[in-house]
Amino acid sequence: MDFRVRNLSQIRRFPSAQDGLRAISERAPQAEALAASWIENVRPLTAQMYALRRRIATITVAVLAGLLFVHVMFGANGMIVYKQKRADYERLQRRIAQEQKENEIYAQQIHGLKTEEKAIEKEAREQLRYARPGEYVYVPPAPATPPPGNHSAKK
Repeated sequence: MDFRVRNLSQIRRFPSAQDGLRAISERAPQAEALAASWIENVRPLTAQMYALRRRIATITVAVLAGLLFVHVMFGANGMIVYKQKRADYERLQRRIAQEQKENEIYAQQIHGLKTEEKAIEKEAREQLRYARPGEYVYVPPAPATPPPGNHSAKK
């Protein structure tokens, strides 16, 4: 690539500081007129906003309070979710207490079977249907089940 300048008109000239100030001062009246027209267009709106400032503030606070209420009640960690989790916790606590009672009963049965002869004898009589010499064990007959009915039509 050839970077040589062919004539001086191709050289870009940077404006001086005085040129910039001169351009600003020449366009100042136009900028002032534009700003004044904007101000005149916005002034009625600002007057209305100023007159309604208390009402606007009250509405804004009410909306924010409503949004906060909805978030507290129905949010990811809201009161409804809290109550559901609390009910689950109480249900699990009751179940744990029930399981602990059942575990204690089993522990007592195990201890009795390990140490007491009467408990061992009772279990042998009930589960294994053992009897002492001279005793008879009564076993009720199994209920007779009727033969399955044939639902087909007879001719």
